[in-house]
Amino acid sequence: MSSFELYLKLGFTHISDIKAYDHILFIVALCAIYRLRQWRDVLILVTAFTIGHSLTLALATFHVILIKTEIVEFLIPLTILITALLNVSGKAGEAYGRKMRFNYGLALFFGLIHGMGFSNYLRALLGKEESIVGPLFAFNLGLELGQIMIVCLTFVAAFIVLNIFQVKQRDWNIFVSGAAAGIALTLMINTWPW
Repeated sequence: MSSFELYLKLGFTHISDIKAYDHILFIVALCAIYRLRQWRDVLILVTAFTIGHSLTLALATFHVILIKTEIVEFLIPLTILITALLNVSGKAGEAYGRKMRFNYGLALFFGLIHGMGFSNYLRALLGKEESIVGPLFAFNLGLELGQIMIVCLTFVAAFIVLNIFQVKQRDWNIFVSGAAAGIALTLMINTWPW
């Protein structure tokens, strides 16, 4: 297996590993307010998240930022909770204009936080590489592919619930966001760093 394939697979499994369900939960919560016809908006959202994630990984690899793992483990579920609360409050609900730009910025910022969760491990791996550019690119490409898979599965579930079972979009959003918020609160309590 080439170095590119190794890091591509590592990025894909990082985001799609059920044991690291906090990342999956964030992507699902991020998608809860959108319908299939808004797939371009969601693709931009997850790409903004990947860009934030990538920036943090690069900065951590170069030892520009170092944050205690305990704090990061608390902040990750906090991002899920904030996303879920914005979903049900209607603050994130409009898919166009100013509110969509706010959502992109928020996804980018939250990507920075989520990137810190994997930075120590990736920094140790990349420390063995002559150049980190190729492996970092491959990792983030794998991450993006994994996120797109999660988005597709979320949209399939939403399509079934909304179109076949005729559940209202608002009810779907409240269900998914409420579940995400509940899990996030549990994670926050279990990772309280202070």
